[in-house]
Amino acid sequence: MTTVKIIVEDVDEPPVFTSRLYSMVVSEAAKVGTIIGTVAAHDPDASNSPVRYSIDRNTDLERYFNIDANSGVITTAKPLDRETNAVHNITVLAMESQNPSQIGRGYVAITILDINDNAPEFAMDYETTVCENAELGKVIQRISAIDKDDPPSGHQFSFSLAGEAANNHNFTLQDNKDNTASIITRRNGFRRQEQSVYYLPIFIVDSGSPSLSSTNTLTIRVCDCDADGIAQTCNAEAYILPAGLSTGALIAILACVLTLLVLVLLIVTMRRRKKEPLVFDEERDIRENIVRYDDEGGGEEDTEAFDMAALRNLNIIRDTKTRRDVTPEIQFLSRPSFKSIPDNVIFREFIWERLKEADVDPCAPPYDSLQTYAFEGNGSVAESLSSLDSISSNSEQNYDYLSDWGPRFKRLADMYGTGPENLYS
Repeated sequence: MTTVKIIVEDVDEPPVFTSRLYSMVVSEAAKVGTIIGTVAAHDPDASNSPVRYSIDRNTDLERYFNIDANSGVITTAKPLDRETNAVHNITVLAMESQNPSQIGRGYVAITILDINDNAPEFAMDYETTVCENAELGKVIQRISAIDKDDPPSGHQFSFSLAGEAANNHNFTLQDNKDNTASIITRRNGFRRQEQSVYYLPIFIVDSGSPSLSSTNTLTIRVCDCDADGIAQTCNAEAYILPAGLSTGALIAILACVLTLLVLVLLIVTMRRRKKEPLVFDEERDIRENIVRYDDEGGGEEDTEAFDMAALRNLNIIRDTKTRRDVTPEIQFLSRPSFKSIPDNVIFREFIWERLKEADVDPCAPPYDSLQTYAFEGNGSVAESLSSLDSISSNSEQNYDYLSDWGPRFKRLADMYGTGPENLYS
């Protein structure tokens, strides 16, 4: 036999809390800084290092609580409200002073004790109606109340009519002693023409210490009911409407009438636009518009399209009109070298007459514009504008030098040369 001695070496471990879960209570009336409880943790290692405490803020986002880093005492940091959050679950962290990486966790559940700080109120928004033919003593509504507080012995409410409403001759209230009350009529029959809505103030008191109370208003509407007592119409305006027509039906009829009127106006407007004639504005220049006429004349056989007498009768005397925007000198411009050719007299006179008419016409283009007369005669009375005269003209220029330019200019030399060989070639 032999003896074996095993030595266990110390390993650094995180602090350990004295309890896995701490339960604490605090009143919602507690002031800021009130002590709620204390947590404790120690270092299990042989060194027994001091421990520092903190709260994991991920579990206390609103920062309702604080903790002393050395003693572990938890206090309130904000006013508490049980109706908002009745239980707070927070995590407390314990760290070694010598090695902050070693962290222990403890869990604390803080319960908020209730106090009577909320007044009672209606359990719901009531829509109360009374029939016009209601009888005396008829229960028209049963009401109840709620309270956000949670007293240990439960709720106990009392109901009564508030102030001057206790002496009214229309309705009364009966407390049923079971946290409910009944609204009862005190007379026979109601008329919407006289009064369509009644407001009944109700006083509610709870059983807390100290007790709290509130006044809630019940709205009662007078309605027209059927034989079973079910309300049909509660609006006073509906009483004067014709039988069989509701408000929705009248609105639908008006909408249809307005739609028809709009359609009629659109149709009338479209017809007027179609009948409007094409009228040119006198102030606008008609030459700004391009008017296209796809009309082809009848040719020479069409004697009605143009008055042929204007070409045949040379004795027609026309009054010469003076154009205001043209100087007199322009009207008498002529070439001094005109030669009298009997065959062209008719056409020359025709063109000259049309030229004078264009000069005095106020609707014609300005006198500095280009006038084109598409008429081709059998010859020109004007002299040649070419610098190269033919051999039939009395030209003083000699073109014999063209024969010295080579074979390329032989044709021109033959046409314009003055030698004997050129004249008879």
